[in-house]
Amino acid sequence: MTDDHDESHDDAPESGEDAGESHDEGHHEPHREEFHHDPIAHAEVRAGMTVGELADSYGDAGIGAADLHEAVDIYAEMLGDDDVTNFFGLAGAMVPTGMRRIVANLIRDGHIDALVTTGANLTHDAIEAIGGKHHHGTEDPGEDRTLRDHDEQLRDEQVDRIYNVYLPQEHFALFENHLRSEVFPEVEGEGAVSIQELTNALGKANSEVNERESVEESAGVAAAAYENDVPIYCPAIQDSVLGLQAWMYSQTADFTLDALADMTTITDQAFEAEKSGAMVVGGGVPKNYVLQTMLVSPEAYDYAVQLTMDPPQTGGLSGATLDEARSWGKLEKAARNASVYADATITLPLVTAAARERIGE
Repeated sequence: MTDDHDESHDDAPESGEDAGESHDEGHHEPHREEFHHDPIAHAEVRAGMTVGELADSYGDAGIGAADLHEAVDIYAEMLGDDDVTNFFGLAGAMVPTGMRRIVANLIRDGHIDALVTTGANLTHDAIEAIGGKHHHGTEDPGEDRTLRDHDEQLRDEQVDRIYNVYLPQEHFALFENHLRSEVFPEVEGEGAVSIQELTNALGKANSEVNERESVEESAGVAAAAYENDVPIYCPAIQDSVLGLQAWMYSQTADFTLDALADMTTITDQAFEAEKSGAMVVGGGVPKNYVLQTMLVSPEAYDYAVQLTMDPPQTGGLSGATLDEARSWGKLEKAARNASVYADATITLPLVTAAARERIGE
């Protein structure tokens, strides 16, 4: 055994020769295809800085801050290029939670060319347009009560809860009267009408009642769309109080909706777009409807930003990355896109304000 050990020792390279050469080779810089000498800096926060300056500072950082910075950069490019047709998907409880004016102003300033949203957002938008209000509430019932006790009390008091937002139920009665007196008669007797024709009539009625009644709150999203000839698509309208009211009205009136008609007009917009961009807030039907439009168009989205809290790991569309949408042909291979995974009531104001500051609007 001793002889064998000595032989193996003799075969080893002597110090300073081959071993030294091998050691020197380890100090050569490796080839790194994806590495860039772009070190992380540190975000700066100071008194008096603007939202745009804060978003720029996010670009020095990583993780979600870097994603939000990229989203601002892309959205600003979308809004600043007059050749881009902008599609906007709006899901979730964005209107009752206070995001209504942001979306309405984007429409009024020409930054939304097509809005895809839910019947729920249109319901809450109309309620505020005609004089109703949402109120601050709580999801915390306190130490001495359970959340169930809290919600049972709200039920008895006829108050609906959306997390930490309250809505008195009498506002739904106000909304029903508005639909039956101001909206549905406008499209009754015309045969099957498109959902977009109904949302246009809703926007017209919201605008007229808001002005006639001198409502303190603005006329809102649907009114802004009506006044600026921006189509509102609501592909899952049945899944809302607006849809329920439309169905009930159809039982006794010459009124019905054509669920497929809107696909022609939104596809025409996609076909005619020189360049196109998608801002998708939340997931669900609005997100899919915005993105799937490009499946029957010769081109795909050149820009896309999504703001969501749904993770991509579940395989669901709501959290799916926009890179995944590229594999379907919904985004161009070279499309600029960013996904920000955070509460959209936080990220939408930040991204919108910073992008608008960037383009000077």
